Amino acid sequence: MNLDRLTELRKKKKWSLQYTADRLGIAKSTYAGYESGYRRPSFEALALLADLFETTCDDLLGRTPHHEQISLEVTEPNKLAVDGKTLTKEEAIGVVAFVRAKRAIEEKR
Repeated sequence: MNLDRLTELRKKKKWSLQYTADRLGIAKSTYAGYESGYRRPSFEALALLADLFETTCDDLLGRTPHHEQISLEVTEPNKLAVDGKTLTKEEAIGVVAFVRAKRAIEEKR
């Protein structure tokens, strides 16, 4: 597990150890153990951590090279940028179509 990444994600959200543990439904000492390396999360806990921090298990495990991580930002009203480059109208339409298709698949589950 990439311990620095877990701490980085928590601090980026400006969350305390206690707040993070509460969101996960675990003891503060358990979560602190994950960050320090004293404890290793179960597969289920790893998935919960990834969901909480809006990332992937591979990212938490240090298996995603930094250059593959996506930088998503709103550059101005109604403008979306990925990796620092504003999306064209066609790209934005493609993103919306993808999200709608993904949601439709998830609703069928």
